[in-house]
Amino acid sequence: MLGLLALLLLTDARRAARTDDTGALVLLEDQDRTRWDRPMIEEGEGLLVKALRMGQPGPYQLRAAIAACHSTAASAAETDWRQISVLYGELLKYDPSPVTEANRAIAVAMSEGPAAGLTILDVVLGHPQLARWPRIHVARADLLARMGRNDEAARAYRAALELEPPAAERRYIQRRLARTGPA
Repeated sequence: MLGLLALLLLTDARRAARTDDTGALVLLEDQDRTRWDRPMIEEGEGLLVKALRMGQPGPYQLRAAIAACHSTAASAAETDWRQISVLYGELLKYDPSPVTEANRAIAVAMSEGPAAGLTILDVVLGHPQLARWPRIHVARADLLARMGRNDEAARAYRAALELEPPAAERRYIQRRLARTGPA
């Protein structure tokens, strides 16, 4: 249970920075880290260390360790994406779900480049559970845009919009789609 509590604290500590004053989504890389609750992060990290010392790693400890990688990085650029991709690889042993694999794909993209992540994401996208998940289409579109493949990115953003995501996500997708230019 220490791993779960650590995960909850580390995740909730970033809550205030996840949206702006208008309610628009703020991506992790763009969040104002001064708005993160540092005492909560420190408490979560302490619980994670205690959980890991028990020598019985499990999915909560691994998810908490991933959250800690984000929470302890001084900036988005300093995030240890290679470690995060390794942790997701370990998490797959406990949670071999397509969502976990999709998250690993993003970590791989951040550490090894968008093409490497896209290769994994395209395989995962074939899973019926994810085909109707707007966020995977957004992730795919973001990777395609990073590779300069704007027409394909625009199609992926439109696919995400067709799945009728919540309003805040919809606005985010529309902003990203507008940046890709006419397709």
